[in-house]
Amino acid sequence: MQFLPGGYSKLQLDIVGFLAILGEASVESSARISALSKSFLLPRLIPAPQALIRASRPERLDPAIAKVVGAYSGAQADRVNYIAHLLHNGDSLKPYSVRCEKIIKEKSPPVKAKSLGPTTLLAFLGCAMSCTLLALSIHEGDGMALLATIFLSFLSTLVGIGSQWELILPERTATRRVPRSDVVIKYPNGAFLIVKCKEEAARSLYWSPEECRYKRSPRWYRLISLLGTLILMFGVICLGNAGLNVQLGFAASYIILNAAYWVVAALPQRWNWDLRCYKKEREYYRDEERSTTFTTAMWKAIAISGTTKWVKLAGIAPVSPAWDKWLERAAEVIEKEPCRKDDKTGLHILPDWNPEEYLTAVMNEDDATTQDAHREYQGSMEV
Repeated sequence: MQFLPGGYSKLQLDIVGFLAILGEASVESSARISALSKSFLLPRLIPAPQALIRASRPERLDPAIAKVVGAYSGAQADRVNYIAHLLHNGDSLKPYSVRCEKIIKEKSPPVKAKSLGPTTLLAFLGCAMSCTLLALSIHEGDGMALLATIFLSFLSTLVGIGSQWELILPERTATRRVPRSDVVIKYPNGAFLIVKCKEEAARSLYWSPEECRYKRSPRWYRLISLLGTLILMFGVICLGNAGLNVQLGFAASYIILNAAYWVVAALPQRWNWDLRCYKKEREYYRDEERSTTFTTAMWKAIAISGTTKWVKLAGIAPVSPAWDKWLERAAEVIEKEPCRKDDKTGLHILPDWNPEEYLTAVMNEDDATTQDAHREYQGSMEV
């Protein structure tokens, strides 16, 4: 059996041009944070550069689905801003778990991309690939390969110029007094996150939308996108007419880069962000973080926050007489016995109350009352 009957010189790699446009999903996952860094302007090879050439640019970062409510202010939102979700690592919360964190906004550098994050290392890797292929093209005396390297490498710089942006988190300017700014976040899986913070942190993280402020106007961006599309097509054409040795180099480069981009896409996104301006402190409680039922989880969140107001405002608890009694009793318990900190262990202690037993009791009582009323109604109908 012969795999190359015509020998090495008959090996066809015209398909190598397609390798240059594969891997779009992995490139898209890191494109936004990459454009925050100056390394995004490096001339370099990137897989699927067409993923960076869009007709329009998003105006804000993607939020996470959750209910956000001010424990005392009553403010509400139906999403968690992207930066807040990253800061709290909300994806790590298990169903019916309850966590409490304290956020302090410090006067540090603003939220930005890490100088040496995974996406920056990808930029350096792509730049190294371009330099290697450029040297190989010159060594082989291959003009088409040289043009392909130049076109496909400087395409990333051109797209980077059009995609550069900065993140704007609104700052609180008023000085008037406001209610306590603690925030409760309820995730779809029944988990609760209680955030203790001041209004400055709450305003920038939870209540005001994040703004993506681009450095180039939409008109310039569309012009750059058009030019980038043309350069990509010329680059692929030149690559298809390059010599065999350089095509092998391009094929190896794109295979390595695709693998690297997929690895980075699988890493936690927070590894790419510099969030030093927000100091996060975890508060630990004697009870386990994870609960077995939603009722117990909600009771822990109430006890930690110190109020039941947010439960009614956000419509988190079911609406029924039994649940109203349960919430009234929960409010009485935390008023008489608020959470306290054990000086010896450093753990916070929740009030001693069984929310499941009390809910069962009031629901049975409510059911018995309903049955009695039904019997009286049937008796009156028979008479």
